[in-house]
Amino acid sequence: MNELKGLSVKDLGEKMVQLRKELMKINTQISTGTVPESPGKVKQIKKTIARIKMISHQKNNQSTRINEKNMEVISKKADE
Repeated sequence: MNELKGLSVKDLGEKMVQLRKELMKINTQISTGTVPESPGKVKQIKKTIARIKMISHQKNNQSTRINEKNMEVISKKADE
């Protein structure tokens, strides 16, 4: 999880795309009746995707708060 927190929002998006492709591949194997190499990997991938979404959302909210604070400072300076 610490590894994911260190990534940029763009890198998180790329990682999510990669994981979704892998999940789709595994789900295709399951639907055709083939046993996947590691069945537990489905759960792991889903959890990682959820973590990426959470971290990405937190980073977006944090940048929004920073922008709002900057706008407040700018508006206070303009009022003076």
